[in-house]
Amino acid sequence: MLNFPPSMLIEHTLLNPMTRHDQINALCEEAVEYGFAAVCIPPTYVATAVEQLHGSEVKVCTVVGFPTGFESSAAKAFAAHQALLQGADEIDMVVQQGWIQDGRYADVEAEIRQVKQACGGAVLKVIIECCNLSAQQKRQVCTHVVAGGADYVKTSTGTAAGGATVDDVELLRAVVADKLRIKAAGGIRTLEQLEALYRAGATRIGTSQAVAIVSQWLKNQV
Repeated sequence: MLNFPPSMLIEHTLLNPMTRHDQINALCEEAVEYGFAAVCIPPTYVATAVEQLHGSEVKVCTVVGFPTGFESSAAKAFAAHQALLQGADEIDMVVQQGWIQDGRYADVEAEIRQVKQACGGAVLKVIIECCNLSAQQKRQVCTHVVAGGADYVKTSTGTAAGGATVDDVELLRAVVADKLRIKAAGGIRTLEQLEALYRAGATRIGTSQAVAIVSQWLKNQV
C-alpha cells in the first residue's frame, strides 16, 4: 500500500467529447479539494481551468493530436503553443502511429522535437498507444521519445482497445530508465491498479476515477 496520498500521482482526467463547462468547473473543484497533481482536459477548456485553479498547486494539462495523432506536426506544435498561451502547464501529445508501423522513427522523433520546441520549458508527455504496438515497437519508439526531448512517455489515450498495463510500464521503464518519466493512463479505476502501476515505474496516473481511488485510500487509513 502507498504510504503517501495517491492524489500526488493523479491527473484528474475528463476528455469525453461531450464534456461541458460545468463539468470542468466541478473537476477543478475536486482537484483542489483532493490535492491532485493536475487536471487533464480538452484544449477548449484550458482558459476555464486556469482561471478556476488560480492560486492552487494543481497543474493544467491538455492534449494535442488527440486521440488519433493524425494531425500534422506543424498543427500539433501550433496547438501546443496556443494551449500554453492560454495558461496550460503540460501537454500530452499523440504520436503518428502509422509512422511507427512504417518504421519511420526518425519522423516520429522530429515531430516530438518540433512540439517540444513549441512547449519551451513546459512539460511534454508523448502518448504512444501501447496496445497498438509490439514489444519491439514500444522499445524502439521509446528511444526516439527520449531523443526528441520529451519529459514523459505515456502508455495510452484511454480511447483505444486497451489501456495501461503493468507489463507495459515495466517495459517502458526498462528502456527509458531515468531518462524519462512514465505516465500510465487508460482503464485505471482502482487503488490496486494505481499501486501496481506505481510499483512498475509510473509516476503519473491519468484516470477519470480519481475521487473514487483517493476515497478508497483514505478509507484504508482509518
